[in-house]
Amino acid sequence: MNVVVATLNAKYIHTSLALRYLKSFAQDEFDVQIAEFTIKDPAMSIVADIFARKPDVIGFSCYIWNIEETIVVVDMLRKVLPEAKIMLGGPEVSYDTEFWMNRLPAVDFIVMGEGEETFRDLLRQIAGEGKYHFVFGLAYRDRKGQVAITPGRPKLELNVIPSPYRFQEDIPSLRNRVVYFETSRGCPFSCQFCLSSIEVGVRYFDMDWVKAEITYLIDSGAKLIKFVDRTFNIKREYAMEIFRFLIDNHRGCVFQFEITADIMRPEVLDFLAEHAPPGVFRFEIGVQSTNDVTNIAVQRRQNFSKLTRTVVKIKESRKIDQHLDLIAGLPHEDYDTFRKTFNDVFALRPEELQLGFLKMLRGTGLRNDADKFGYVYMERAPYEMLRNDLMSFSDIVRIKRVEDVLEKFWNAHRMDRTMEYLIEQAYPSPFDFFQAFGDFWESKGWSRIGHQLEDLFTRLWAFLEHDAAPGLDAEVALGLLKIDYYTQHKYKPRKPWWEERMEKKDWTARMKQFAEHLGVEERELQKKAVLDSVPFDYDVWTRQGEIDRSRPTLLAVLYSGEEGPAEIVALPQTDGLAAATHH
Repeated sequence: MNVVVATLNAKYIHTSLALRYLKSFAQDEFDVQIAEFTIKDPAMSIVADIFARKPDVIGFSCYIWNIEETIVVVDMLRKVLPEAKIMLGGPEVSYDTEFWMNRLPAVDFIVMGEGEETFRDLLRQIAGEGKYHFVFGLAYRDRKGQVAITPGRPKLELNVIPSPYRFQEDIPSLRNRVVYFETSRGCPFSCQFCLSSIEVGVRYFDMDWVKAEITYLIDSGAKLIKFVDRTFNIKREYAMEIFRFLIDNHRGCVFQFEITADIMRPEVLDFLAEHAPPGVFRFEIGVQSTNDVTNIAVQRRQNFSKLTRTVVKIKESRKIDQHLDLIAGLPHEDYDTFRKTFNDVFALRPEELQLGFLKMLRGTGLRNDADKFGYVYMERAPYEMLRNDLMSFSDIVRIKRVEDVLEKFWNAHRMDRTMEYLIEQAYPSPFDFFQAFGDFWESKGWSRIGHQLEDLFTRLWAFLEHDAAPGLDAEVALGLLKIDYYTQHKYKPRKPWWEERMEKKDWTARMKQFAEHLGVEERELQKKAVLDSVPFDYDVWTRQGEIDRSRPTLLAVLYSGEEGPAEIVALPQTDGLAAATHH
């Protein structure tokens, strides 16, 4: 029996851990092929690939990001492979399962919930007597064509699952793709917008097994491992042992964890601050809202002051990048209270701030209580809320504009100096800046076109020229934009996007000054440096974040190509060469 399990990943670099679990659990009895695609791949190409494998059984792993694209593929496969058995599984079809069976007549089976054992038992029945009512956790069609659903399956003992990480065909791509790794299943919390709240209790994989599998992945070339545990640090001793192991054995591999920040113990923070190698760990922290009434409504326990302590401590160590998440559209949060949530969290200056929108996931308590809060939401995945009793659709649209520019101008870190000045000194709050800029961005139609690096700078400058914010000093903003632009290049840029230029006579004199100061030949310096000036003391800005316009600064930006980042040499704009600084 030829079995193919497939999924449509969001991006090529992603890999499906679920498919590998299915293959590993069934491999002693069945030959299972893994076929991974992306949601951007043409349906015809996906169907042709699967058709060429001549499958007797085809299974798809389904999520909110791929269900609609998967349905198109399934309907086509049913037409070209009428005898094949088609099954679905995954979180998107594990709830409202009868609805899916009725909506999708091309589907023969749906595996509900934890799928390894159900998948194997189902293959046994397909290959054998077809007694599907013996398979727990399954939806199928009986001989009359009616949908039948068997009782749920008890939770699997995790340590009986064979490794999903040791398939030889995965080794060539490990270096270039994300490896998803699981040390536990379940979540101790009850957040009503999250599917993880449905599973009671947390189960753990054996520690020695975890260490052995991680070692194998690193030995095989993995460069980025994302732990999919819903709350990695819920069991302190377990998390600490893994942290210690990774610190001692990382060999340049990067590890990302979802942590709950307000339960992170001080001794864990102190340990990481002292021992974590810079850049090896990344933390993803779901804040979602700082509004207490909102958190109570969704049964989310969160102590924001303790969360702040954790985030600040980690940031001060300069060892670990942090990615903080917000959700717009939660109960009891209107536009103004969400603005406060955004500013509360942005004040922590995370390396990334992810602004998402509430999705009314099947099976969650919040979807069941949608009428209580006046929710109107998309009927098809991703079930994003459109409005509720406190937040209108127009509010949602405006906040989406914030998300657009936040991603491009803060999370991408292309112009950190300029961003810091604008959100800290030029605008009333970070949210106000991103909202004003997002509104302008949308009015110009830029949300519907692509952007090169230079476009991002010119479009921000166009906004700043247009929007006379009370605290904005346009000359200072332009000076910082210049520096950010210069430092985004590894090689000397040919022609900057701004109009003003240094007079040739001044340029020649300053180039000579910098050459003498740096002890290099003037001709050599001309090849690898650009000269410019800013109307403030750049050294004071870098050290204190303050604008001192009494001392303009001359800048030389030195480029070394692939050898390293651009270097800034700053001199006070006088005839002398005193107090040069390097950055």
